[in-house]
Amino acid sequence: MKKVLFAAAVLTLAACSSPPAPRPTGQALFTSFDEQANALLAEMTLEEKIGQMTQPDQEFLKSDDHIRDYMFGSMLSGGGSDPDTNTFAAWRDLYERYQARALETRLKIPMLYGVDAVHGHSNVIGAVVFPHNIGLGATRNAALVEEIARITAKEVKATGINWTFAPCVAAPRDDRWGRTYEGFSEDPALVAELGAAATRGLQGADLTDPNAVVACVKHFAGDGATTFGTGIARDGQMLLDRGDAQMSEEELRRLAIDQYIPSILAGAATIMPSYNMWNGARASGSHRLLTGILKEELGFEGFLISDFAAIDELPGDYKQDIVESINAGMDMVMIPNRYEEFITLALEAVNEGLIPMERIDDAVRRILRVKFAYGLFDEGWSPKADPALEASFGSAEHREVARRAVRESLVLLKNDGALPLAKTAKRIHVTGPGADDIGMMSGGWTIDWQGKMGAITEGTTILEAIRATVGEGTEVTTSADGTGAEGADAVVVVIGERPYAEMNGDDTDLALDAGDVAVLNNARAAGVPVVTVLISGRVMVVGDAIDGSNAFVAAWLPGSEGQGVADVLFGDHKPTGKLSFTWPRSIEQVPINVGDATYDPLFPFGFGLTY
Repeated sequence: MKKVLFAAAVLTLAACSSPPAPRPTGQALFTSFDEQANALLAEMTLEEKIGQMTQPDQEFLKSDDHIRDYMFGSMLSGGGSDPDTNTFAAWRDLYERYQARALETRLKIPMLYGVDAVHGHSNVIGAVVFPHNIGLGATRNAALVEEIARITAKEVKATGINWTFAPCVAAPRDDRWGRTYEGFSEDPALVAELGAAATRGLQGADLTDPNAVVACVKHFAGDGATTFGTGIARDGQMLLDRGDAQMSEEELRRLAIDQYIPSILAGAATIMPSYNMWNGARASGSHRLLTGILKEELGFEGFLISDFAAIDELPGDYKQDIVESINAGMDMVMIPNRYEEFITLALEAVNEGLIPMERIDDAVRRILRVKFAYGLFDEGWSPKADPALEASFGSAEHREVARRAVRESLVLLKNDGALPLAKTAKRIHVTGPGADDIGMMSGGWTIDWQGKMGAITEGTTILEAIRATVGEGTEVTTSADGTGAEGADAVVVVIGERPYAEMNGDDTDLALDAGDVAVLNNARAAGVPVVTVLISGRVMVVGDAIDGSNAFVAAWLPGSEGQGVADVLFGDHKPTGKLSFTWPRSIEQVPINVGDATYDPLFPFGFGLTY
């Protein structure tokens, strides 16, 4: 039996046999630790159990002492909830400070600390920022997705943090949804394959891998299949985010549940229920979804963590929300700021018999067995970050993998011979708002929740990459507005969506903004070949822009390594990406998905040219 780090349960645990080696699928991967978890559970007070079920955001922590006093099982940094300087060292110090406080509790149970490392450890300045999932879906390369997840885990673990709220296995069915880029594809089968690959990459061969982090597959279930007009109101319109998936259970399973099975079999330790409704009932309070289907039928053995303040959106007062969600099967609750109120009301609910003690024990057992599986009680575990991992954080080796991911994700939609560009050209003009902007290339969930324009982190812009690629005799000129291309051999126009994330990202027309249209028109007026690179988190209604370009490349949200774009533009690598989403002719066609009875897209699912 391995030594454990908590004090009160040592004598009880000493009689336990050693746990079996973790298995290659989800079967008995976590229940094999029930003996240890039950021994510790027997030592716990109700207050300690509720503490394990509580996850506040560090941004709202009133005092570091509350980690010890309330015995939190977990904490998180939500979008933008960063240490003051947002550097590698600041993140490491923040984690180590909080973990040290967790070990001041009576039972010394280490905490899980969660972040949204959804395309690299992208909250942290200097981390490698990979393409968002929509781009990775276009690669069709599960091995690459697994490698990216493994690197992400390593960079996350370098700061000490041990849990990421990824991968997202939604299959977005309506491109107007602002979270479309978080999905690999509209096709649940492709999502299932790549989601399982990401889960394996994050968690390693098993959770005792020193470079592994705990994965969180999300959002269960139906977040990509909500009906337009049933979501959050913005600018007087009901959009898609947090909306209602209005469909039969059979259809929900096909579009939004079945893709979880490979990730569960791959050993997913945690799953996040969704904000959305299913036929009018919030997933966060659905016993049918969380317990009946996910835990009992699919055999999920890990624990469920709610989304950010998600239980607040259940009907009724806050106490009723707590009772409904926990009784439905929620195991840990992401508060994020009402942690004192949550703990008080949860204790009341248990003492009043509104939440059975059996349900509390089941939730805490699930949390503890994940912690045991992850090795948090092992003799060799340390509350400190591994200093040996720092050298690889943001390394050239990691950036090279991101560069490869970028070039494999690009989808060539049109080419009349303008591509590949010649490195020996006399002059190439580069223009547009995305030409020299890491923030636009990276999109949402990068440094800030909604992302932002500008030089927000380290990397290589598309303009910098083009300059690094051409020969010594080639001049590269630039402008912001599309002018100045006269006499050039070609003009590269980089336009598209500005950064956004959920809620703010919902869009009713999917059209280029007027400024981008003006840039493209200015470039076309020069009378030279026009190569348009579209930066976007989804397919867009850009038929006129495609018609007005000699070549058109969908680059999605490539992240920090713009050199991958130049690799393809100049022919060092042929374009290989294939659309993982159907490209509509007009907004009237949206939603449009492969398999529709009437299917007449501008570009079909799987389309992609090469040289």
